[in-house]
Amino acid sequence: MQMITTTADLAKACSNLATAEYVTVDTEFIRETTFWPELCLIQMASDDLAVLVDPLASGIDLAPFFELMADERVVKVFHAARQDLEIVYKLGGILPKPLFDTQVAAMVCGFGESIAYDQLVARTTDGRIDKTSRFTDWRRRPLSEQQLTYALADVTYLRDVYRELTKQLEADDRGHWLAEEMAILADPATYDLHPDDAWKRLKLRVRKPIELQVMKELATWREREARDLDKPRGRILKDDAIYEIAQQQPTDEQGLGRLRTIPNGFERSAAGRAIIAAVSRALAVPKSELPPIPRSRQLPEGTAAAVEFLKVLLKIVVEEKGVAAKMIASGDDLEKLAWKGEEAEIAAMSGWRREIFGERALGLLQGETALVYRNRKVEVVALEGDA
Repeated sequence: MQMITTTADLAKACSNLATAEYVTVDTEFIRETTFWPELCLIQMASDDLAVLVDPLASGIDLAPFFELMADERVVKVFHAARQDLEIVYKLGGILPKPLFDTQVAAMVCGFGESIAYDQLVARTTDGRIDKTSRFTDWRRRPLSEQQLTYALADVTYLRDVYRELTKQLEADDRGHWLAEEMAILADPATYDLHPDDAWKRLKLRVRKPIELQVMKELATWREREARDLDKPRGRILKDDAIYEIAQQQPTDEQGLGRLRTIPNGFERSAAGRAIIAAVSRALAVPKSELPPIPRSRQLPEGTAAAVEFLKVLLKIVVEEKGVAAKMIASGDDLEKLAWKGEEAEIAAMSGWRREIFGERALGLLQGETALVYRNRKVEVVALEGDA
């Protein structure tokens, strides 16, 4: 088994794949020591062709691959596509269209929440994935025959998975359900995460507005530094250090150097000076402009009970429709729905989710329907209006 290592061979393979109705795609990458994932292998397959591409080969130009990903005549099939799409978007500046994610499709078809690829293969085909090579360092060359076989299986079995899920979606008339989810994955905004929002990934271990402002400044600086240097965030500054700096707010080298989470000598580095500058920027923000500490919302009386009713209704819908609960509404969504009803800005109040759950939830909240237990199961029944 050989990998494609030249631009000419890649162009030829992509030209052949472009004549197919669909192409299954997977990538292998490493990101333990970098901020951006390092693309190490590309796998693609159609009904008639299966190829491995070495993006680390000297002189290879991946332009033919990106052209294929942008070809809207060919459906691109991934499993758990988010990180693969991030790589394609970062390196090629495009997002594959049209797109089919078998993990999302499986949730729509009732295979549970976030099903793993090997489990989906086992449940939809007669295949079994040998997982012994899953911890491969994909940067190393040469890759063994066993490793290459493992990598190629990720797209060859995916063909059968795709065909099976497509049949189920058509049989259940749920193609439009999946289309709504694919539109989110194909939106560049999904991957354009602004450094100013980096603080939202952190736990809120601060109690005062000024501490939150410092945390925001530090998180923004760290995000930009990690991207520019292509290093993991934790290698720039650990989360615990951000929390301690936010609380102690050092304004000079001595103050920074006294902190428990700061390595010896770090305060005299360029990064140390940048941290002190970030703290100074935060301290210069007028008190009236400091961000409020997010508080847990106080739900109106009776909301908690309504949420419990909605949980039961959600379980009923999940059993009826054979779709993962995660695809319909989260616990937070149910709280918002119980609190705000029709005005709740959640996914369950639009599109197919509203059709199968949202409208029934509103009926329950408005006293138009009720839950009753009979014949050893819970049912939704309509209530008669006032005479």
